[in-house]
Amino acid sequence: MDVLLPITHWHWWVLALVLFGAEVMVSGFFLLWIGVSAALVGVLLLLVPSLAWQYQVFGFALLSVISILVFVRWRRRHPPRTDQPALNRRGAQYLGRVLTLSRPIRDGYGEVRVDDTTWRVRGPDLSAGARVRVVGTEGNLLVVEAAED
Repeated sequence: MDVLLPITHWHWWVLALVLFGAEVMVSGFFLLWIGVSAALVGVLLLLVPSLAWQYQVFGFALLSVISILVFVRWRRRHPPRTDQPALNRRGAQYLGRVLTLSRPIRDGYGEVRVDDTTWRVRGPDLSAGARVRVVGTEGNLLVVEAAED
């Protein structure tokens, strides 16, 4: 335990820099807030040099949790703006598109071919070759209805 006793503000600032560097490598803003917490503990230790290591670690953990929770809450209220909101949701890119069934819909399920991919679909029973419009997604399942030509 004697190894933990001489923790100084420099240790916390170096930890903060390491976490900032790791954030640059992995992104996502998670490690950024842990690094900010480490830097704040370093500032606190600079102001109160006699602070026991237990309180330093507790403060670091508490600040990390609080800062991450605040960021997550802020991010939910202010989602990033993008010109392609369905970029990583491939099924959502097909909403409104009219497709031809490659296999009939029986008992509510069938298949369509979209570009180079076969998608499972859910909708009213229809024969193969029928035209359907994509009206929704459920995971990797397209929800369709009969298209009116």
